[in-house]
Amino acid sequence: MPRPTRQLGSSDELEGVVNETTTGRNKPRGSYAKTGMKRAAILEAALAVFAKGGYRAGSLREMASHVGMSEAGLLHHFPNKSALLAAVLELRDDHAREMVPFDSEDPLEALRGLITLARYNASVPGVVELYCTLSAEATSPQHPAHDYFVRRYDLTVDSVRQTFECCRERGILRPGLRPESAARATVALMDGLQVQWLLDRDGVDMADELEVYLRGIVDLDA
Repeated sequence: MPRPTRQLGSSDELEGVVNETTTGRNKPRGSYAKTGMKRAAILEAALAVFAKGGYRAGSLREMASHVGMSEAGLLHHFPNKSALLAAVLELRDDHAREMVPFDSEDPLEALRGLITLARYNASVPGVVELYCTLSAEATSPQHPAHDYFVRRYDLTVDSVRQTFECCRERGILRPGLRPESAARATVALMDGLQVQWLLDRDGVDMADELEVYLRGIVDLDA
């Protein structure tokens, strides 16, 4: 799989951008509101550009053009491409959370949401390639995105585990299957399917394969 030509910036930079993106969601006023709106527009443009061509091909100039500003203006909001990428990863997670209602009282809604997410991922190949490449690189503790991916996997596995625990309580999880094992297997399958799909986009249907697996361990029609 192609690798990015450069990695993210320092771990402090990555952490700062992600924390700002995840925590700074109060409604600001005046110039701060305008700044927030402009940052949101830049992130959406960056996500679209990365989705189309991946990290290497996505240029700051093209992103700036999407929101009607200069490259220098964009760099006023994000100091470099690495910082922008960190925030885009968090935006991708925000989109995923919208599709997968883990807070629903019905665990099947969350599982169906995972299938919807897999289908959506097939529409943004550049982002999928970006994510797969970075997550593999970030297995090194020295990689600046290492802590981000550790936290992300912990949160994702835990959310899916709670969903399967609710399924077990309702009696629709396959007998003898531990919710944590089911959660780790589900997350591993989704990640593995993304890699297989990148290699063979015509031969692999991520959503269909995930649904087949989930139907094998849960009564999705209950």
